Amino acid sequence: MDYSRRELVVLSRPGISRKEDYEQEVRLLHQLLQYAERWESFCAVHEIIDINRYKIIRKPWQIQQILQDKPVKPFVFLINKN
Repeated sequence: MDYSRRELVVLSRPGISRKEDYEQEVRLLHQLLQYAERWESFCAVHEIIDINRYKIIRKPWQIQQILQDKPVKPFVFLINKN
């Protein structure tokens, strides 16, 4: 898999001295981020509050559709559920 589009700053533990161990840590980080960066994961932890229509949007396909539209309307907020 090509990871050239992602920039990571990795702070290594003092115990990691071999290059193979470091590369394995980076590979595991990429696998973890690959899961976290999916639309399903993103939409599960966010909701959109649309003040214009007085609605809270929680459906993943609607969240994705609103965020993919280029001109986002004023007073439409993306809120993290945490």
